[in-house]
Order: sequence, then structure tokens, then C-alpha cells
Amino acid sequence: MRLRHIKGAEETIAANKYVVQDPTAIKGKWSDFFREIREDDDDHPLHIEVGMGKGRFIMDMAEANPDINYIGIEMYSSVLLRGLQKMEERDLNNLRFLRIDARYIEDAFAPGEADRIYLNFSDPWPKDRHAKRRLPSRQFLNRFHNILNDSGTIEFKTDNRDLFDFALEEIAPGGFEPVVTTFDLHADEELCRGNIMTEYEEKFSSIGNPICKYVIRKNNAT
Repeated sequence: MRLRHIKGAEETIAANKYVVQDPTAIKGKWSDFFREIREDDDDHPLHIEVGMGKGRFIMDMAEANPDINYIGIEMYSSVLLRGLQKMEERDLNNLRFLRIDARYIEDAFAPGEADRIYLNFSDPWPKDRHAKRRLPSRQFLNRFHNILNDSGTIEFKTDNRDLFDFALEEIAPGGFEPVVTTFDLHADEELCRGNIMTEYEEKFSSIGNPICKYVIRKNNAT
């Protein structure tokens, strides 16, 4: 589906205080960046959601976990704009946004700078020739591997079984190893404890679609 462009979205984003306009200037300095915003001297873990959509998940996460810093990445201006409108109501000091293409995530974060990455209901890019565009592909996992620290993890959720099966095959080539995998998250009481749902997760699970999830960690031998 083609996204409807919202007139003036780029200009609004460029002037918004919650959007980091030049993340390359902060690469390797995200702890310092958040210390200034939070007005504290503590180091906090850095979690990133790639493809945040309208932002409900990452805002709920930031609100529930004030001792963690969060970055939401979204490449589409009209989608990010919706998230910014919600952020105005919350004004969270441990969350900021980037409007970048995830292919260039290594330009924004230094090696080992992130602790966790979330991929939620990513575009499945169903045609085989577009496989490398899928966020859980080995091409993207290699990029994520570089910015995660040695104990870094990725959490991926989707209701698309074909995409999930593909994602499982990409784990090892991407430099990771599985920690936990489920094909029906909401049927797993242990994994569901503390689960924060995205808009899509709520929608798809309400009509009976099972939600697949994995947690993977860096294989530091690669």
C-alpha cells in the first residue's frame, strides 16, 4: 500500500525537538546526549526500535522503563509525524527519534553502542528479489551486529509466518544465535509476561493470528 504523503511533514520534523536532525554528529556519544536531556550523570542502556511506525510501542516501552534510553527509527516522514504528535502528549526525556533509512544505521551509532534492537511487524517484502530489504535479513543483521555490544540482543515480532521462517534461516548468517523462539507468543505465559504490544500486534492477535517472536544474541565468534 502506498503511503499517503502529509503536506509539510518534512518541515515539521525538521523543526521538532524530539527528532535528532544530525545523528552522525552524536555517533559514539549517545550516552552524553541523553545525560544532558535527562539531567543526570548515570549511564543507561540504549535500546533502538527500527521501523517504529506511529510509535506506540516505543513510547510505552520508554514510559515503562525510565532507566533505559530509547531511539525510534522511521524512514517515512508521514508516519513519523503521527508519532511526534503522540510524543507531544508524553514529553519523555528518555526517548528521541531519527528519520533515517535503516541501511545507514551504522552512520548514526558507533560499534558496540547499543544494547538491544526491536523489530516489530516489519515489511515482509514478499518478492524473492527484495529479500535483502527485509529487516531480519542477514544484510541488516550484519549492520545491527556491528552497533550492538557483545551481549546485545534483537527482539523480532511478526504475524507473518513466511517472514518469520525466513528470519530464522538468517540468524546464523547474520552473526547471531537464538535465545528463544515461539510461533505463538500469546500462548506462552512466560514470554508474554511484561509484553508490550504494538498497534499491529493488538490488531492481528484480536482476529486470531498467532504472533511469532524470537530473541537472538550476538555470536561473538563470528
